[in-house]
Amino acid sequence: MKATEKNLYVDYKKTKGRRRNPFAVRFALILSILAAIIIVFITMTVFSSNHLLNIDKNVLSNVPSNILPSYSTTSFESIDGQTSLQGWFFKTKNPVSTIIVNHDTGSNRLPFGVEMIDMIESWLDNGYNVFLYDQRNSGTSGGDISCYGYLEWQDVLGAISIVRKISVTTDVILFGIGTGCTSQILAYKNLPSPNMNDLEISQYSRNIREIGFDRSYIKGMIFDSPAKMSDDYIRPVVVQKEFMGFLTQYFVPYAIRVSAGSDNVNLAAEIARLPIPVMILYGGHDNFVGADKINQIISERGRLNQSLTKSIMITGAGYLEEYTRSEE
Repeated sequence: MKATEKNLYVDYKKTKGRRRNPFAVRFALILSILAAIIIVFITMTVFSSNHLLNIDKNVLSNVPSNILPSYSTTSFESIDGQTSLQGWFFKTKNPVSTIIVNHDTGSNRLPFGVEMIDMIESWLDNGYNVFLYDQRNSGTSGGDISCYGYLEWQDVLGAISIVRKISVTTDVILFGIGTGCTSQILAYKNLPSPNMNDLEISQYSRNIREIGFDRSYIKGMIFDSPAKMSDDYIRPVVVQKEFMGFLTQYFVPYAIRVSAGSDNVNLAAEIARLPIPVMILYGGHDNFVGADKINQIISERGRLNQSLTKSIMITGAGYLEEYTRSEE
């Protein structure tokens, strides 16, 4: 064989030996497709979480002052020291306590609109001061994002702090509506217990150490439509409003929690263990967080704290529709 032909033969053998393995080609193609799907999935999750974090403020409607009970306008800060909040304080003679309303995400200090005036008057007539306020990114308060209770708990503590200054009462009752249930549970969890020693209290942030009160200042809680898990307030919104939400419903809440630096809270367990009086209100046709799951919360709460628990189910009412269906 001539040298030239021999070289060509050797080159052909080398080229033949370097031919790609069909299995490796298919495997690489599959990996590429999977990588593309993951990238698209992550992009949708980030887009949806940003969209839900940056919802528009629910602007407070112009309510004629002559139809409201007498009140004072209050400006104060969230316990984070960075978010300016606005509220209304209604006081009565010889109050037994002050009720602080913590509204749902996307709502404001009048979560039931002008119909809430009757509720305020009823509380005042029964000896309770009332404090209504806009949480961050709501009404006339500051803040650019809504975190579905994962940051708003700091607003709850800010509200309690200002009430301590302007009210003569020595305790408060928290009324959580929707995600307000999450914010007030987290507020309670982030306060020290009254029996903690100085070493245990020193583990808390400076803002909490200097707040001037502990869990014992909260004498009771009302929960309007509590979810079993805090993420359960976000997943239905993702499914109903976000593109491909049925796929991203379990990942968007995680992304929002990461933004807030929080964990998914087992509200059912936390509510069951509360050592204070609890009232739970919900609609029998609640398909948002699920009336069946609320029934489970009530059962567990009753098992641990039956004497400190009251629940009211409004037949025919959906999510957060109890008051509009049955004011009494």
